Amino acid sequence: MELVKPSLAHLESYAAALRAGWSPDNVRGRSAAIEQRVAIEANPAAFLAGLWDLEGLGPPVRLPDGSLAERLPGYVLWIWDGAFCGSIGFRWRPGTSALPEHVLGHVGYAVVPWKQRRGYATRALAELLPRCRAQGLDHIDLTTTPDNLPSQRVILANGGKLVGRFAKPAAYGGEEGLLYRIRL
Repeated sequence: MELVKPSLAHLESYAAALRAGWSPDNVRGRSAAIEQRVAIEANPAAFLAGLWDLEGLGPPVRLPDGSLAERLPGYVLWIWDGAFCGSIGFRWRPGTSALPEHVLGHVGYAVVPWKQRRGYATRALAELLPRCRAQGLDHIDLTTTPDNLPSQRVILANGGKLVGRFAKPAAYGGEEGLLYRIRL
């Protein structure tokens, strides 16, 4: 397993996962997958460029309630084992480890169902941590739902410590979440 920068060479495998019902967005789910499929069909190169925005210059981010919010610098890497396995994204605010309220964590990841339980998310997060450190952050925050035990195991395996429970912002429905922190 390796992390690869999204590219045209890998795009068809990614698009096939979207067509099979997988979504890289565990909050917006199917609607995010559909948006990505449309974007890939319209302009594959622009879609790929949007996954690698180190300056945060892209369009605003659509939140689950449909509202738009500030885009932070960030990028997405694809988890690859000869075929697409999932994605892991990293976003940050330059000069600080603090995040705006609309960003639930520095890192988000999702593995396709047919490649789960192989340790890919755990390894992907471990490989991402030095890149997070290179941005000058002293920690990263990750959030999950109380019932997402696999995600909690991934975070704990990478040194995450539970900070506590919190209510997600209204744009996310106000549901309960768990906040974890990994010191870098």
